Amino acid sequence: MKRYIHICLISVLAWACTSTGNNPYASVLEDISLCIRWPDEYAEYCREGVGVKVENVNSGYTYIKHTSALGLAVFRIPRGLYRLSVSDRVDGNVFNAVIDRFVVNGEASSVDLILKHSQAGILVIKEIYSGGCRKSPAEGTYQSDQYVIIHNNGIDVQYLDSLCFGTMYPYNATAPNPFLVKGTDGETSLPDFVPIADAVWQIGGDGKTFPLEPGKDAVLCIRGAIDHAATYPLSVNLNNEDYFVMYDANLFPNKTFNPVPGPAIRQERILKCLVKTNPGINSTLISLSSPTAILYRAKGLAMEEFILSEGAIIPIPGSTSGSKVLACPPEWVIDAVEVFDGSSSGNLKRLSDKLDAGYATLSSTFNGHVLSRIKDEEASASEGFEILMDTNNSSVDFVELEKQSLRE
Repeated sequence: MKRYIHICLISVLAWACTSTGNNPYASVLEDISLCIRWPDEYAEYCREGVGVKVENVNSGYTYIKHTSALGLAVFRIPRGLYRLSVSDRVDGNVFNAVIDRFVVNGEASSVDLILKHSQAGILVIKEIYSGGCRKSPAEGTYQSDQYVIIHNNGIDVQYLDSLCFGTMYPYNATAPNPFLVKGTDGETSLPDFVPIADAVWQIGGDGKTFPLEPGKDAVLCIRGAIDHAATYPLSVNLNNEDYFVMYDANLFPNKTFNPVPGPAIRQERILKCLVKTNPGINSTLISLSSPTAILYRAKGLAMEEFILSEGAIIPIPGSTSGSKVLACPPEWVIDAVEVFDGSSSGNLKRLSDKLDAGYATLSSTFNGHVLSRIKDEEASASEGFEILMDTNNSSVDFVELEKQSLRE
């Protein structure tokens, strides 16, 4: 038997009273009831205090309410376009539900949010620096210094050998998605695979070459494993013997974005490009304003074998340049983060709710800002090393910081 929690979200809206005491905005407020549905096998996790978020897509206004003991209330919001989301975590079990671009247009509504179950990750993306910085004190902007940080969020040593990193197509959250699937009801949905763009980049090793201790980090340079800060003080020094780098001078010869790695970079930490699927680019590429960052690893066979199998590499619909993507099975994804462009209201989800039920928002580019996963203070104190939030919902897990953690 399905169990439901009816959530009433009460939003307090500021408004100026008329002389008669009437609400001048009453004609544009609508009643919305949200119903959270838990999977049968996890019905015992139904309880009060589960957070619900409603965000106006155009204005950015966010309303948050927690479930009450009775689970019943009334939520009144102005007409508009909204994103409704719920995220919860219990004993390593993660539950998320999202309805994107929900229209409130003049009628009272009752909405079901069906929770999807997943497990908290062990290897997680801790920090994303994609947006570049100013060249200050010189004029102009700089974007050759992108990186991500990978964190061991578990209690055992994890090996990075054979781990792959990539971004998905489309690159930007504001771009049309040619991989959307149109159903018989006319509604569109995401495909049943993750379209990895441009190339398959993989860390080498023999299985136990690159250990990562619990609570420790690994830096992966997407562009330019050199000391950028020596020329541009607002950038970072990526010339470090412990850092990994995506670099292949033959396949990606653009020396501005992919210069020869610095002298400290060890050869065995240069990732292998197993296949290049976009012939039209000459440098490693990730969106400045709204990237996706994806960690994945082949299961049951080597990635080289999968690449050669039928249906592994597929064309991008409508592409005239011969560009293709890797059709990565979603169960191979270890961690994935979706980023929205904070300067636009036209963002659309590219990752499924099970991989990332939310999104982190980068307010603007070329300001040196990073998206950083929040520390779980209680879990960190209990384990004695850094544990990060992981609800598979980047809206909850990430915050924008004004300075790269690698900047001295």
